[in-house]
Amino acid sequence: MKLIVYLVLKNIFRYYNRIYFRSVNVYGKNNIPTDGGVLFSPNHQGALLDPLVLASLTKGKTTSLTRSDVFGGPFQWFLDAFYMLPVYRIRNGYSNLKKNDATFAKCYELLGLGKFMLMFSEGGHHNEYYLQNLSKGSSRLAFKAVQKNPGKKIYLQPVGINYGHLQQPRCTLHLVYGQPIEVSDFVDLKLTDVENINILKLELQNRMKACLWLPDNTENYFIQKKKINRHTTQVDFKTLKAALRDNYTKMPEAKPKSKTRKLLILLLSLPNIVPLWISRKIIGTFKDIVWISSVKYILGIFLFPTWWLTTSVAIAYLFENRVMTTYLLVCTLSLFIKQRISLS
Repeated sequence: MKLIVYLVLKNIFRYYNRIYFRSVNVYGKNNIPTDGGVLFSPNHQGALLDPLVLASLTKGKTTSLTRSDVFGGPFQWFLDAFYMLPVYRIRNGYSNLKKNDATFAKCYELLGLGKFMLMFSEGGHHNEYYLQNLSKGSSRLAFKAVQKNPGKKIYLQPVGINYGHLQQPRCTLHLVYGQPIEVSDFVDLKLTDVENINILKLELQNRMKACLWLPDNTENYFIQKKKINRHTTQVDFKTLKAALRDNYTKMPEAKPKSKTRKLLILLLSLPNIVPLWISRKIIGTFKDIVWISSVKYILGIFLFPTWWLTTSVAIAYLFENRVMTTYLLVCTLSLFIKQRISLS
């Protein structure tokens, strides 16, 4: 039953991505190994959004490792349905660290069987485009999996998730699968386990940076960051990455919202004022800004369709079907136009 729910949700989210994002661009799918276990290692800018996007756009079933403190919350149902396993850290209490033994044993087994797994190597989510310092977690997991499964091929797969905007829907998504690391190729029996893990971590870091528009926090980073907008993200990944590196001073920035634009956005909000108000109230309960995109993503697939369905049924009952059809067109088009203007 769990697998059926997973496959249904996976396909729902895969098609929903085409609505939530203005465009979805996937690069390097052929880089994903097919002859062994694969541990995907993406950057982590979007809380729950990141694993949902990656799992829905990657072929097959992917088991994700997720920090334990998000379990038991409002998204528990999605965590279970998407095969997410908890990872306990020292901040979750020293006594809880022992629970990781069962989680990691399951991971070694899955990777040895040639399955797909996902772990965020930065160790926590954030609200910037550049890659944070990697923890040893994913490199250690892949290294130990090789030790537990001699003769089996196990890979670290670098991934870059590049959002055209870190909080707003209808931005462009560039998902990049980099060059995979066959872990056994980077294991030197003359070195200690710690030294081998550090070598893997450094190689993974370099290959992940190749998958990101802005991989480093340089002195020009905040100027370059302003160049990522609805206009510039229409080009392909490599072109934009090169432009941000070599020619960013000549790139356009997003236009500030004028009074006219703000008024137009307000007017376009009126047909969906109730679900937008509910969304704002729910988002306001999250203190961490990184969760904004995830909450909008989930609410967009459930809250708005539910509101449109219930209100359209009432309108169809009170008036003729033509009025209901007009109402639905106004609601959907106004929402899309509002979001487009917001990102101009």
